[in-house]
Amino acid sequence: MQTIRYVYWQDEDMWLGYLEEFPDYMTQAETLEELQENLREVYDDLAGGKIPGVRRVAELHIT
Repeated sequence: MQTIRYVYWQDEDMWLGYLEEFPDYMTQAETLEELQENLREVYDDLAGGKIPGVRRVAELHIT
């Protein structure tokens, strides 16, 4: 099992969120559980190469 971090918030009656690694790809849903499922689908598409030109966030360690 893999764990990924996501950012989410509620705006009136909708839940919105995005994956930390892919902040350009936001999704929404009526429930938090539905939002989590949508985020899983987004991750599968992005990490699986189904969407070209994906921008990511990473860390660079400087010594």
